Amino acid sequence: MTMESEFSRIIDLRQINDELIVLEPTEAERRRLAGRFQLSEVNAMQATISLRREGDKVEAKGHLNASIVQLCAISGEDFPVTISEPIALRFIPFTGEHTPDEEIEITADDCDEIEYEGTTFDLGEAVAQSLALAIDPFAEGPNADKARAEHNLAGDTGSGAFAALAALKKG
Repeated sequence: MTMESEFSRIIDLRQINDELIVLEPTEAERRRLAGRFQLSEVNAMQATISLRREGDKVEAKGHLNASIVQLCAISGEDFPVTISEPIALRFIPFTGEHTPDEEIEITADDCDEIEYEGTTFDLGEAVAQSLALAIDPFAEGPNADKARAEHNLAGDTGSGAFAALAALKKG
């Protein structure tokens, strides 16, 4: 069973002509991406990608820009975030050389390789995954320090077990 991507842009290997592609999700796709990545909103997103074919491999290089709204990891309040990330991927044919439970060693270059079957691959899904990797799950909004102080999360070292240990060390 395959899961349908919230932002799918199928590219046919046979139609690649060393070209520049601009991908932008629709409003409905941005809403679905926000839900998938547990964001309050994806206000804007654009990826400009240059595709270069080398036989049955495709190099995709470009840039991703997005404007999102996410929750502060401390206060839980929404705050805007701007994402600007380079994209460097390589689509390679699926070889079937490893089994699902098999341990394989990968190099840094292997990390950005995406296998595909047949003659097509989903560039939109790869861009969506790039967005997911660019989101900081521990991002703090402008009211994080205020929330820390209000909820006594400031790491007060004047009391508690660590203060007791520090007092023992001094004595």
